[in-house]
Amino acid sequence: MKTYMAKPAEVERKWLVVDAAGVSLGRVASQVADILTGKNKTIYTPHVDTGDFCIVINSDKVVLTGNKLQDKKMRWHTGYIGGLKEVGYDKLMQENSPKVIEKAVKGMLPKTTLGRKQFTRLHVYKDATHNHEAQKPENIEIKGARR
Repeated sequence: MKTYMAKPAEVERKWLVVDAAGVSLGRVASQVADILTGKNKTIYTPHVDTGDFCIVINSDKVVLTGNKLQDKKMRWHTGYIGGLKEVGYDKLMQENSPKVIEKAVKGMLPKTTLGRKQFTRLHVYKDATHNHEAQKPENIEIKGARR
């Protein structure tokens, strides 16, 4: 039996919609990362970008379990001396909830040029409206989600 290796010209990309309302952040992020990398397809090849486009809606209704909403912080450095910045996830969820999902998904993608290319196919929206109706996206359910 021969091993199948996908070629970039053979990859057909679909548009998928994931509803994040009432689902924990980690579950959403891991499912979306699998969609973006193409691991949910039978033609998955590690060195070829076989992933689909992913639209995440209702990012402001995603759930952080335990005390993470109060305790967890997002940290980054500006590059200047003493430039360590941090913001709590409670404030971040109120001001910019799509950034929370984007950061979680980006951390689950490969840290290579392939991972950066896959990340460009992620679109996150605060509420249930998005402007990708022309692409005819398919709705998919999150595995293991308790609603």
